[in-house]
Amino acid sequence: MRFCRIVTIALATVILAGSASTVDAQVKIGVVDLQRAINETEDGRQAKRRLKKVFDERQESLNAKQESLKAQKESLERQQDVLSKDAFQKKVEKYQAELMELQNEYVQYQQELSTKEAELTQKILEKMQAILRRIGQTDGYTMIIEANEGGVVWVPANLDLTDVLIQRYNKQAKQGGAKKAK
Repeated sequence: MRFCRIVTIALATVILAGSASTVDAQVKIGVVDLQRAINETEDGRQAKRRLKKVFDERQESLNAKQESLKAQKESLERQQDVLSKDAFQKKVEKYQAELMELQNEYVQYQQELSTKEAELTQKILEKMQAILRRIGQTDGYTMIIEANEGGVVWVPANLDLTDVLIQRYNKQAKQGGAKKAK
């Protein structure tokens, strides 16, 4: 009886170990760094160049206004002892209003850049998601996780699909470009 119990426990252990390895073999998880993929695809690079151009133009405008305010502040500091209290107070209020306007403009520019970036990258992300779905289906992945959003700290290179995604995206983009050129 004791022998049967030991055999039963051993058999159950073997079955559980075997089924656990079967479950492990069936689960295949891939990881992708979408931000890196966007940055390294040609469409992503073009989007970044467009954003940089818009940012540089906005930054020039902000810098000019900031320099003007700096000069205005220095002028105020020099005139503090010369102007009447009321005249000085009016100039200070004007300076503060212009400073607030510049700060609001900066916030607005940041929002515009964020919106523009979302516009430019949304189409790229949609194409990447379609490619990742095909990779997942054809290569038998149970799931594919975004590395930055999923909190992935480390992943073996064979499970990181970022390079595969970049290559397939660029290949698909070139084929799409060639079809449009015909």
